[in-house]
Amino acid sequence: MKKVIIIGAGPAGITAGYELLTKSNDYTVTILEESNYIGGISRTVCHNGNRMDIGGHRFFSKDVEVTDWWNKLMPLQGAPSFDDIRTNRAFELSPNGPNPEQEDIVMLKRRRVSRIYYKHHFFDYPVKMNLNTILNMGLFTTMIAGFSYLRTLIRKLPETSLENFYINRFGRKLYHMFFESYTEKLWGRHPRDISADWGSQRVKGLSIVAIFKNIFSKLIPMKNKQVETSLIEEFSYPKYGPGQLWKTAAEKIEKMGGNIIKNAKVTRFSCQENKLTQVIYEKNGKTETLDADIVISSMPLKDLVAGLENVPQKISDIANGLPYRDFVTVGLLVKRLNLKNKTQFKTLNNIVPDCWIYVQNTDVKLGRIQIFNNWSPYLVAKPEDTVWIGLEYFCTEGDKYWNMSDDDWQKFAADELLKMKVIFTPEDITDAHVERVAKAYPAYFDTYKDIDQLTSYLNMFENLYCVGRNGQHRYNNMDHSMATSFLAVKHILGQEKNKAAVWNVNTEKSYHETKEK
Repeated sequence: MKKVIIIGAGPAGITAGYELLTKSNDYTVTILEESNYIGGISRTVCHNGNRMDIGGHRFFSKDVEVTDWWNKLMPLQGAPSFDDIRTNRAFELSPNGPNPEQEDIVMLKRRRVSRIYYKHHFFDYPVKMNLNTILNMGLFTTMIAGFSYLRTLIRKLPETSLENFYINRFGRKLYHMFFESYTEKLWGRHPRDISADWGSQRVKGLSIVAIFKNIFSKLIPMKNKQVETSLIEEFSYPKYGPGQLWKTAAEKIEKMGGNIIKNAKVTRFSCQENKLTQVIYEKNGKTETLDADIVISSMPLKDLVAGLENVPQKISDIANGLPYRDFVTVGLLVKRLNLKNKTQFKTLNNIVPDCWIYVQNTDVKLGRIQIFNNWSPYLVAKPEDTVWIGLEYFCTEGDKYWNMSDDDWQKFAADELLKMKVIFTPEDITDAHVERVAKAYPAYFDTYKDIDQLTSYLNMFENLYCVGRNGQHRYNNMDHSMATSFLAVKHILGQEKNKAAVWNVNTEKSYHETKEK
């Protein structure tokens, strides 16, 4: 039997292991995970009975293979969840699906509500030209935004930067209001210094035109209607957060004979000609070596290249210069929020219905607020009495924010919430938890411009497959990361002839962008 070593137990690594073991009996699978948890950035962290979704993960994909995979592991709910019952919300349920009040292995159906919070006002996300936007912006500002957008229809800017990418789609005024500050918070760089590639992969076809198309499509019934990725209105979600799905998949891998080794940091590789023959890792202070016929890597490209032998200096410099953005999530348990629910959506205790709130204020460092109650009521120990929120701060590993103590983070976060009038008093906070996430976001500047040279070099290794977000240094969604593993496994099994296809996931503008309904 051929020995497959998979590096990383995040979505890409777990998907690859599961696919190999379910589709063939010709391989042994060993997964090496550097940390002590399963799921990578898609994990769920539990603190005093309250669960945090690190980063927020909507289970929605336009790839049927991905959604079928999810639903096979965790079927969609067939009965109302706790908050559905309490608020008397009604929507389509899955026939013969599990009851989330009685069973744990279940996907919930959730309504997607994400808004922008700017100068104490809520704006729709993506920005919509409706009455709410006009009232919040004021007629004069709305007119300026409209003329600014019309100007882009006459004169398009060359898309040599993320700044020009946004201006071409929304106009300069809306770009300054809703994209410039947040993007700089996220990346620590001004959008003019970031490649437009990030926009083409994350925003895809979203624009003012796409927003109006979406509005009109609701007014005019259409067959085979297509929806932009950023405009979806519902998504699936595991009862106890994303980590529950990856733990479920990991358990099935182990039952099929796969081996998952945690706290195993891969440091080096042995090579012969154009193949990797051994994977060397450290665990508990000891160095271990595994023979390998095939290596599937989701580890950061800079770490992968650092472990290879005789790498040309140019390739080493490119890999070592690839930048990342890290973040800190501050979980706060509060008695109440100083935000009124003025929407038509029903929620427990009538809290605002948002899953994410994007913070555009330039006078705070806060980037996003997650309201975990709205992702799943089962993430919160007492969802009728408390609100469990996650405050996301973007930083760089080793900087002053990364190194702040947990107590300082709690005070810093509370002060910003007070400044934004999101909470009434610091006394409303009853518990807190801080999580630091390194290499969360592969960034699109510095040596990223030369990444094609790096991928060409790595493709020379016949038995190496690079998958996932960090494995390809691409800001992939969870479903895209899974798709890279699907293709890698298909190539290993001889079902996909073009190995380079693994690198092409989420590079074409239309990839996963539309789906017939």
